[in-house]
Amino acid sequence: MAARTFDLIVIGAGPGGYVAAIRAAQLGLNVAVVERENLGGICLNWGCIPTKALLRSAEVYHLMHRAEEFGLEADDIDFDLDAVVKRSRGVAKQLSAGVAHLLKKNKVTVVMGTARLTAPGKVAVTTDKGEDSLEAKAVILATGARARELPGLEADGDLVWSYRDALVAKRMPKKLLVIGSGAIGIEFASFFNTFGAKVTVVEVLPRILPVEDEEISGLAKKAFQKQGMTILEGAAVKQLDRRKGKGVTAHIEAGGKVTTQDFDTVISAVGIVGNTEDLGLDALGVKIDRTHVVVDEFCRTGVAGLYAIGDIAGPPWLAHKASHEGVMVAELIAGGKPHPIRAGAIAGCTYCNPQVASVGMTEAAARAAGHEVKVGRFPFIGNGKAIALGEPEGLVKTVFDAKTGELLGAHMIGAEVTELIQGYIVGRTLETTEAELIETVFPHPTLSEMMHESVLSAWGRAIHF
Repeated sequence: MAARTFDLIVIGAGPGGYVAAIRAAQLGLNVAVVERENLGGICLNWGCIPTKALLRSAEVYHLMHRAEEFGLEADDIDFDLDAVVKRSRGVAKQLSAGVAHLLKKNKVTVVMGTARLTAPGKVAVTTDKGEDSLEAKAVILATGARARELPGLEADGDLVWSYRDALVAKRMPKKLLVIGSGAIGIEFASFFNTFGAKVTVVEVLPRILPVEDEEISGLAKKAFQKQGMTILEGAAVKQLDRRKGKGVTAHIEAGGKVTTQDFDTVISAVGIVGNTEDLGLDALGVKIDRTHVVVDEFCRTGVAGLYAIGDIAGPPWLAHKASHEGVMVAELIAGGKPHPIRAGAIAGCTYCNPQVASVGMTEAAARAAGHEVKVGRFPFIGNGKAIALGEPEGLVKTVFDAKTGELLGAHMIGAEVTELIQGYIVGRTLETTEAELIETVFPHPTLSEMMHESVLSAWGRAIHF
């Protein structure tokens, strides 16, 4: 059977792959996308979207318990875990169907199966009907990543959960151990803690949320502890003794001592590894570093016509980074001259309670890079909208170059900061200085006014604090 020929083949239909396919089709290319599991990838089906649906349920539950503060009454507040999970899965299913519609609308050929490269530009796909052969001048690898598993801490779906197991939890843990305090670990810790689980978070690095600004990490730790979580930093889970039907005994090393604690459930969230296996990359000479494909600023692998985007191409491991890389590569393949993606303009968002969001350099990183800095801070307690919402705890922090006024970084913790951060992202993309931000009129009453006040604060001009 002769190979089907396309201008571009995209392997993987996650937020990088399907976006690349659609943009390439918009530019007039004949595109095929190969997906082995779900359109929309991990993000839409087993990551970003369903976790936010779960966290929304937790947020509403939390607010219901605060009804009296708002002059309301709510008695006998309870939850149905099965219904919470069902809603989350329904949201994911709806959006996956939406991706299928978008691909069809843009005349992208979808091939469901497992792909491997047999030669430059040649892809063999194993489908439920047999083998399919595809050819194209350009191929984009967008196969994503999966949860890292450490020896002895592997998920079993019963006592030790991966993020997938946690997303379809069949029981509410009573005593939960979360290994790892990155975005995934902290979001699940926040979700289960809100619904009453006694949660312990173990982080091997000196502080939780280690990629965030140290000041923000410290505030997050205090907030989580206030909510009843136990936070163990500079600690490591060395061993898990699984007692079927009776839970897990965790051996936790901290301060040079190993202690044991019993839990009924463990969630392992210790990072990710790229899906580079069985793709035929070694035979093509593709360079792989610690499970991730090595690429240049335009996501080129060094093999003619072969690109890699998203999680398989390394950090930051974020869906929005993958999508923009997909657009950039599609435009490059179509003959355009796109700008490379600036890592410093990609925000990180963690949807715990309180939310955490950041973009650019931390204060410590800016100083280490040799910048003379001006730092502005504005607390939520000084903002009228935050007080009216009943959300007076939080902070907006901005870091500027003292000489040029360049916005080097912004860091936030508090209600809805995952939405607010976009203002600073636009500012960095436009290479805005403090002068333009100070002259910008922010609407009142809004949480966004804190962004203005934080800038003013850096120059000793804050009005409301």
